[in-house]
Amino acid sequence: MSFTSLGLSPSLLPALDEQGYSKAYPIQEQAIPPIINKHDILGIAKTGSGKTASYALPILTNLEGKTSTKNRYIDALILVPTRELAVQVEEVFRTFGSALSQRIKTMAVYGGVSINPQMMKMQGVNILIATPGRLIELVESNAMSLSEIRTLVLDEADKMLNLGFKDEMDKIFSFLPKKRQNLLFSATLSDKVDEINRVLLNNPVIIKIEEKDENINLINQTAYYLKEEEKGPFLRYLIKNEDLQQVLIFTSSTYKADNVADKLRTNGIDAQAIHGKKSNKARTDALKNFKRGALRVLVATDILARGIDIEFLPCVINYELPRSPKDYIHRIGRTGRAESPGDAITFVTIEDQQHFKVIQKKMKKRIELQDIENLNLQGY
Repeated sequence: MSFTSLGLSPSLLPALDEQGYSKAYPIQEQAIPPIINKHDILGIAKTGSGKTASYALPILTNLEGKTSTKNRYIDALILVPTRELAVQVEEVFRTFGSALSQRIKTMAVYGGVSINPQMMKMQGVNILIATPGRLIELVESNAMSLSEIRTLVLDEADKMLNLGFKDEMDKIFSFLPKKRQNLLFSATLSDKVDEINRVLLNNPVIIKIEEKDENINLINQTAYYLKEEEKGPFLRYLIKNEDLQQVLIFTSSTYKADNVADKLRTNGIDAQAIHGKKSNKARTDALKNFKRGALRVLVATDILARGIDIEFLPCVINYELPRSPKDYIHRIGRTGRAESPGDAITFVTIEDQQHFKVIQKKMKKRIELQDIENLNLQGY
């Protein structure tokens, strides 16, 4: 379904197009309209299903044109279990919030860093993304108030409950106004999540997105057994000798993504890295150029790759294996779409062998490892 039919602010539609959001995911289709209409939501959807945009976009839509609140009084609060998720969610809000006709200030706060700079930056914040412990510290320091919250989001509620945030959550709820919109998202509907649902949500719209397996039948999978130090030269050999175009490469860290892209450019291959530490403009430009074929190679981390949806992407390379088999299937599922075949190439070192066996078992597909021992990589 197109985003144009979901009731979002017209200001957001060009930004969605720029970010490569061609059509709404199921969780977005089902969650956006009722959130705009101020209903409570219980959304059950796996990580990576598009749920952050499913609440960020309607929250921004509802805040556009609002009457201003008092300084340091937050409009929308998103509670998350980890610093990494806080940064990721803030990025989504900032990306789309910058497209609105009026300024909506977003900020992420979390522990492990000094609280004083966060306290100083709270002025004028409309949307706050927070981990529970740091949020309580800020409230008790009178850095801001939660008494006029319009919308509360619990993102990855199942993880928050498993990590033992109950006492902190009870304290946070005591800071909030009784009349507010509540949005609860979880990967699973456990007993604890169901208990929070009964306490928090008022006649919620319940959305459950069934997990679908990626269709990997159209994907030609190849795996190469090699040493860690052979990965760079062999990657350049493949791209040059096979004349690969529009190649999406996956790494497990932002450092490695930058390193791989730098080495490719040094060797005359047009490449850019895309990850959370890049500026919004750098990410947007790289993705736009890659999608239209003006950039030969895009090197990505798993988090940023969720927004890369290209109908006829010919080649994916796993420079490093992901942590989970599901992430592997999601990665290679970027190719082999729209009834068009695609190639997925995976590099496997001796340390990766056992993990790669687990991935194959999950896929129910065996991939024979090809040795590159006799290949001359000199000059690559």
